Order: sequence, then structure tokens, then C-alpha cells
Amino acid sequence: MNFRLLSFLILFVIGFSCQNPDKQVSGDVVHNPKSADSKGKATDMPEISFTKTEHDFGKLIQGEKVSYIFKFKNTGDAPLLISKVSASCGCTASKYPTEAIAPGEEAKLEVTFDSSGQRGIQNKTITVLTNTQPKSTTLRLKAQVATPDSY
Repeated sequence: MNFRLLSFLILFVIGFSCQNPDKQVSGDVVHNPKSADSKGKATDMPEISFTKTEHDFGKLIQGEKVSYIFKFKNTGDAPLLISKVSASCGCTASKYPTEAIAPGEEAKLEVTFDSSGQRGIQNKTITVLTNTQPKSTTLRLKAQVATPDSY
């Protein structure tokens, strides 16, 4: 088969395959949770709103364990689920609700910082994974850890 005939067949197939109006996808099958309804508002999505996303413990003596409670509210229109909370290191632990948080409901996420083995200025992050858009929220903890003999 010569090159011209092969080129013609390829162009012929490409030309007719792109013009098939019967195979169009209906817009009904596309579901984007951030799509707007007729009033311009995103439909049925939870939204997590923290009172504050950063806490500074100030000066600590090495070995102290301190806790802070981040308060939040579901300001969306659907139940809020927290699927995972992870910290930037093993020095933080968290307690958070595992059940769905209804729209308008408030809840708490407790974080504990253990300064054992830490020294100097500490900046730790806690990532909260939820069923919201965006899917994650980052919380921050700060502390200045001094050794007992330098305090």
C-alpha cells in the first residue's frame, strides 16, 4: 500500500469519526457538587468553618504536654464527615467527632502537643480531611520550647 493511499484513508476515518451527532453526552450525567442551582448557590454541600485555624501555645518547658480545642461549625447544607485527621509529626494527637455533623451544628477537634524531645520554635500542622470542597483544611500549632535549664 502506498503512502498517499494510507494517508487518505487515515484522513477519511478521522474526518468522519469526529462528526457523529448521535453520540453526544447528555449534561444530565455530569454531576459537579460545586455546580450552582438556579439561585447561583452550590447545591447540597457541607462546609467546615473553624473559629480559628492557628493556635500559639507561647513558651513551654521541654516535656510539657498542652492541649487546644479547635471549634468548628458545619455552615453548609449537607452532613459533614471528617474522614481523617493527621499531624505533621508524632508529637500531636487529636480527638474529633466520627459521626456526621448536621448543617448548623458545632463540634470540636482537640489537639495535644507533647514537647518532649522538642527544642526551639515549633510549627506543627494538622490536616483535617472532610467531605467538603476543598477536601482538606490545615490547622497550625506554634510553640517555643525551652530546655528546663535554659528557662
